This record gives sequence, C-alpha cells and structure tokens, in this order.
Amino acid sequence: MDNCIFCKIAAKQIPSASVYEDEELLAFKDINPAAPVHLLIIPKVHIDTLSSAQPEHTALLGKMLALAPKLAQEQGCAPVQGADGSLSGGYKTLINTGPDGGQEVYHLHMHVIGGPKPWRGQR
Repeated sequence: MDNCIFCKIAAKQIPSASVYEDEELLAFKDINPAAPVHLLIIPKVHIDTLSSAQPEHTALLGKMLALAPKLAQEQGCAPVQGADGSLSGGYKTLINTGPDGGQEVYHLHMHVIGGPKPWRGQR
C-alpha cells in the first residue's frame, strides 16, 4: 500500500527501532509506548486488519503469536516464578481490529506490552 506507514517501515523507507526481522515479520519499538516495553509485530505483507486475514495467512498469524513470548523474554518482561512459587513480571498481547476495536493504523499489527507497572491505560 503506497500510503501505509507500516508498509513504509517494513520497506525501510521510514526508520524504526527494530528488535526483530526476518523475511515475513518485523518487530519494532512503539514510538508512543504505553508501558516500559511496548513492541509492535507486523507482517511485511499488507493485511488491513485481523478480520481481513485469509486462510493462507494462518501460518503467518501463528508465527506472529509465537514470536511474542520470545521478544517479551528478550526485553525482560516474561513471567518469572520466585523461589516461593509466586509469579512476577509478564506482558500482554493486543490486536486492535477496526474503528470500534481501537485500530488506528490499518496494517495488521500486534502489540506486545509489558514491564513494571503501573502503565498508562492499564486494564
């Protein structure tokens, strides 16, 4: 898409703080983070929304979801079990879809959000 900011980021026409890249996906730091760790995972192919994904995108969607815990671990926000069995840390994943779902950029993207709380907009 000629006017899609995430397509331009994937094509290296706009710089980003990349944390992961392969032939199908790019992950980078959000420019307006809602938490200490706030990454976006995007497919390099343009897909408008999660609802626009087709059966041929199934493996790509699975790859995006499988990448989230790896990146969370690398960024230091994966859950950790203490000696007493208690859990600390963690992250959430979020895909906004459509205007009522809060989507602002119409290129499929998954947020990976974590780090010490409180975060702004925490739910």
